Amino acid sequence: MARDYYQTLGIPRGAGEDEVKRAFRKLAREYHPDLNPGDKDAERKFKEINEANEVLSDADKRAKYDRYGENWQHADRAHDATSGFGGGDFGATGYARYDFDLSDLDDLLTDPHDLFASSRRRARARHRRARQPDIPVSVTLEEAYNGATRQVTIPTDAGAPKRIEVTIPRGMDDGGRIHISLPDGADIFFIVQTLPHPRFTRAGDNLTADLVLPFEDAILGGEAEFRSLKGGIMVTIPPNSAAGRRIRIAGHGMPHRRAPDRHGDLYIALKPEPPANLSHDERALLEEFRRLRVNNGKRRE
Repeated sequence: MARDYYQTLGIPRGAGEDEVKRAFRKLAREYHPDLNPGDKDAERKFKEINEANEVLSDADKRAKYDRYGENWQHADRAHDATSGFGGGDFGATGYARYDFDLSDLDDLLTDPHDLFASSRRRARARHRRARQPDIPVSVTLEEAYNGATRQVTIPTDAGAPKRIEVTIPRGMDDGGRIHISLPDGADIFFIVQTLPHPRFTRAGDNLTADLVLPFEDAILGGEAEFRSLKGGIMVTIPPNSAAGRRIRIAGHGMPHRRAPDRHGDLYIALKPEPPANLSHDERALLEEFRRLRVNNGKRRE
């Protein structure tokens, strides 16, 4: 049965660009394979919403999909079939009319039987100069960190879509563009869309993340384990660390796009967590702590 991309993302057909993006990000966060390990249904759903987003977030693809439905990828071939002889058009006499300039005479002198050769060559040259609309490619933050490849389907003049491999360089940022020149001279640009991550937020080459820790470690200081994209680390907690205090871990951010051996920094925001299920002795100690604070005049009223 034909797949309805609008139904896949749960949006109406008249949805705007922002609504498409919000719906995609919400579903991507819900069905992301990293959050549903081993769940084949979630993996299949993730691929479906990624496919729907690649079409509906691209104005040209969406227009073809709205008009031709599941056959949108063959829209160019359908258009060529109804427009006569390739690039020509028809005048009042019913004969195909082609545009050519004085440079066509050179071809006539060398090959008088190939009347339309120059026009075809110039049409191919115009195709080489024409830029296709940007094609979105979604990646996880881990893939942007390590680099990745994607198999992407692109439209062709022949009508049948073509599948090519796109390399995502290390450190590619959200909204970054990748340029590929095809053998026929066409220029294809891919725009990278980084999926939301459950733990990290990216700002350029720097990353931020929260670290939940016991409130006594925030008061007394200590150490806590943390796993960055680069690997496991031990984070030193300074004494008297208030909620929201940020600790900088140098070199544990994203690779620089043009110098992958260099990395940005990781900023860890501390989130002290109050204790739960206190024992009788623990509660008694806290009561004593409060009494001492009051007697010493250090407690705020």
